Amino acid sequence: MDGHEMAPARNPWATFWVVAGGVFVVYLDVLIVNVAFPSMLESFDGVSLAHLSWVLNAYAIGFAALLVPAGRFADRIGRKRGFLIGMGLFTLASIACGAAPSVGLLIGARVVQSAGAAIMIPSSLALLLTSFPPNKRVSAIGSWAAVAAVAAALGPSVGGVLVESSWRWVFFLNIPIGIAAIIVGRRILHESKDPAGGRIPDLLGITLLGVSVALLVLAIVQGSEWGWTSARVLGAFAMAAILGAGFLVRCVTHEAPAIELDLLRSKRFAAANFASLVFTGAMSGMIIASILFVQDIWRYSPIQSGLGIAPGAILAGLGSVVIGRIGVRLPARAVCVGGSVLFAVGLVWWLWRLTPERHYLRDMLPGSVLTGFGIGLVQPVMTAVAATSVPPARFATGGAVLNVARQIGTALGIALVVAVLGNTPTFDHFATGWVTLIGAALLSAVASAWISVPKSGMRS
Repeated sequence: MDGHEMAPARNPWATFWVVAGGVFVVYLDVLIVNVAFPSMLESFDGVSLAHLSWVLNAYAIGFAALLVPAGRFADRIGRKRGFLIGMGLFTLASIACGAAPSVGLLIGARVVQSAGAAIMIPSSLALLLTSFPPNKRVSAIGSWAAVAAVAAALGPSVGGVLVESSWRWVFFLNIPIGIAAIIVGRRILHESKDPAGGRIPDLLGITLLGVSVALLVLAIVQGSEWGWTSARVLGAFAMAAILGAGFLVRCVTHEAPAIELDLLRSKRFAAANFASLVFTGAMSGMIIASILFVQDIWRYSPIQSGLGIAPGAILAGLGSVVIGRIGVRLPARAVCVGGSVLFAVGLVWWLWRLTPERHYLRDMLPGSVLTGFGIGLVQPVMTAVAATSVPPARFATGGAVLNVARQIGTALGIALVVAVLGNTPTFDHFATGWVTLIGAALLSAVASAWISVPKSGMRS
């Protein structure tokens, strides 16, 4: 057996259920925190929507910047050890988030939480892939992605109930799950490493990536308030471009680059990552916009908001479970293009039908069904396409690159929606937001059409 191809675990599904706990809390936080967002605005007096959006964006940017080095770190020290360290850090940071007395401390705790997630997610995917034999990996990846989708599906309803008591409970919920995953994981998980070892990636390059994305998000979020042609906004855009270029130079010249650009020479891997970036941006923007719409325009309570967006999230979870099981027999390119288009059609429905008057079943629900099905089609298949496009020894790193794309997409999608809506969004602002997100979804469909046919594994 090749030293880079780890022997499958004796009980791979035991490994699956342990790492699923970590994946569950990370992705549960996505929609729970979004549902809690309006309550946070009320809790912190005088805080603007743009300022509070950094509770979401700081997490996404930190996650994006740290994922690749965390994936390499896990490959080097051991995926089991990496998973347990990440789970512990995520759990401790969740306590700090729930107890934070100010927005600044909450944002800081979210950065620490993102570091824990960045270590845990690529470790969990690598543990999964090295535990299953090659012919079962696509199905395992689909199930892994389905756990994320199920967590997101539960997020709105769970979050709505918790927020009625306090938004702080959306973070405290992570504590018992995290502790259980650590205790069971120490006993069950099978350690695996990249035998080649390797250096920890370029720290300067990682810093350049994080600061570049942060400046880009800052320019977009503050554009309306500061003025799109103001020196601060133009300066932020310019510095983001300069630092981004510096990051690419470091990736080409450094012995241990933050992102190995040679992975992107695979047309299949590159197309899947770009499509995932754009689609995740559209999805993240849709989630925060729909929650703000039902609370700001329709005056829904947190529980009503959570229940209102739950059908779409549940359908996304169910669709991901089904696609995760049968995806290996489906053409990946067609599934991703179709899912992106279906998502766009759901947004078109909202653009056409939503009004300031409440008509949930007639106007909101059909769009939620369409967008939910679209997410359920795209997310697990895109994960499987990207993960199976890299050699086994690079599973953690390859999975990290995909999640970098998704987190950058998340930050940009939220930033665009915040920029469009402003601090006091009106119905017309939301209509503009739907148009923006429709464009992003269609761009994802175009990018998905470039997914090439693999030499083996999932069909295209």
